[in-house]
Amino acid sequence: MMRRPAAVLVLVFLAIATSAVAQRQSPRPPTPPAAAPAADDSKVDLAYGAFQRGYYLTALNEATKRAQQNDPAAMTLLGEIYSQGLGVPRDDNKAAQWYKLAASRGDAHALFALAMFAFQGRAGPPNPEEGTRLLTEAAKLGLPVAAYDLGLLYLDGHQVPQDFGRAAQLFKAAADAGNPEAQYALATLYKEGRGVPKDPTQAAQLLGAASVAGNLDAMVEYAIAQFNGDGVPKNESAAARLFLRAARRGSPIAQDRLARILMAGRGMPADPVEAVKWHLIAQAGGSSDPELDLFASKQSKDVREAAERAAKKWLATATPRP
Repeated sequence: MMRRPAAVLVLVFLAIATSAVAQRQSPRPPTPPAAAPAADDSKVDLAYGAFQRGYYLTALNEATKRAQQNDPAAMTLLGEIYSQGLGVPRDDNKAAQWYKLAASRGDAHALFALAMFAFQGRAGPPNPEEGTRLLTEAAKLGLPVAAYDLGLLYLDGHQVPQDFGRAAQLFKAAADAGNPEAQYALATLYKEGRGVPKDPTQAAQLLGAASVAGNLDAMVEYAIAQFNGDGVPKNESAAARLFLRAARRGSPIAQDRLARILMAGRGMPADPVEAVKWHLIAQAGGSSDPELDLFASKQSKDVREAAERAAKKWLATATPRP
């Protein structure tokens, strides 16, 4: 499924996905902000490099120096440090001040951060109208994640009139820039013929691109397309391998499909133990499949017990990626 507008309210600014607490507990530094300069940018590379390595106070000091010289990227980095509480107490008001300074100088990432603040009600009461306005400005400046999130609003008619055509345009802008979520969203529109002509081939191409980039939903949908030959040459073996990857990452849908493949021996050799194992794992994730229930019930006691042991071991040790 596409990420719904409720998720737009989650601060995904600068592609930092973990909380400040998780970042402080992790031995690895957090994902660097998307607003960071290129490696040869002499203006804020010291601040960015320190941020990237987890030296937040050094990043704060270096960015402050550059911000005093009216550098918007440094201002945005300061906003991120305060908004996440990295090396300093979290301070939404200070973060908003820095974001506003950077936004006034045309920084798209700062506009996007302020939009997320407005949606969430950080540094002030929630203001979806202002959030939408800021998101629109960031999208106009070419920020892919802003175009994607704005597209979600048009898709569901939140804060703007529902407009599948406009949603498709925004998704395409982000997809062309390599945003895998937008690629998946646009593929879904092509599959359904909403806002764009129905085109299984175009949908499959976009799903393939998003799948390569690691989008879990796209991996599942592309594997289904490969298995059925929908918009892409039929290839059950390739589909089975992709289902296995998605299953290992924790997709109940992929786990159920993989169990069916192992039950039938299509795309990979039949394996009753593995089939029942993945069926049990999919069940634990909320997926149900009466046909697999019947298949499992007809297996020998040894097969069922081996599958149960394997499923319990996987569930106890697996750390599926989001």
